Amino acid sequence: MANSRSLRAAPLAGNTATGALKLIALCFMMIDHMGKMLFPQVPEMRILGRIAFPLYAWCMVVGFHYTRNPWRYALRILAVGVVSQPLYMLALNHTWREPNIFLTLFFALLGLMAVEEKPWERDGLSRRVLGRLGAAAGLVLCLCAAVWFGCDYGWRGVLLVTLLYAARGSRPALAAVMVAFCLYWGTNSSTVASFFGLSLRFSGAAGTLLSPWLRLQALAILALPLMLVPWKRDLRLPAWVGYGIYPAHLAMLWLLEQLL
Repeated sequence: MANSRSLRAAPLAGNTATGALKLIALCFMMIDHMGKMLFPQVPEMRILGRIAFPLYAWCMVVGFHYTRNPWRYALRILAVGVVSQPLYMLALNHTWREPNIFLTLFFALLGLMAVEEKPWERDGLSRRVLGRLGAAAGLVLCLCAAVWFGCDYGWRGVLLVTLLYAARGSRPALAAVMVAFCLYWGTNSSTVASFFGLSLRFSGAAGTLLSPWLRLQALAILALPLMLVPWKRDLRLPAWVGYGIYPAHLAMLWLLEQLL
């Protein structure tokens, strides 16, 4: 890793098998999209789909941690988003004002580049203060851009990536971030009453304890075990496969929609 990236000595906690995690995330995203477009009568598919974005967010943190060239990484993310947008619109009935998830990830990556400690910030208090002010301003701009461009998950998606990056060195910290964020995320989302016929309605103390988690967005917490537990092996995919499977899944979804 390049020496100019000042935080490379910090160990990275959690699961770094991003090849496998990206495929798992894509499977859950495919389930979510199929539930939205083809099987709206099966709400469980949307529930399982909540697992996808936290996994993509964590993969971005791992990728940013290890990349030698963040700008090249950002351009690849942007290129995949641009190439995928027509397929995204075709498969999911969106417009140009509703960009796909890769634009969210692009602004999130720019936010990480803003908040990453720079070597010159270690030389004196004034430089550290200026560096932190600049980092805060850059992150706010990325959060605002996610809202302005109508990104999928909006500023919340950018913020989740940033918080996971801040907690990347500790599994307890990663768990705390996910628990707090998912509880907040689920506050205004719909209540989940059942899962494949199993009633999720509880009374008494159990109802009080579990009700905040039985909301659609709060169930993104289901991604946490996959993020925390390290795997000894990973899937080594060519870079073009790792990036190409997203537009490919949109094309497959469109074909399925035509057939069904």
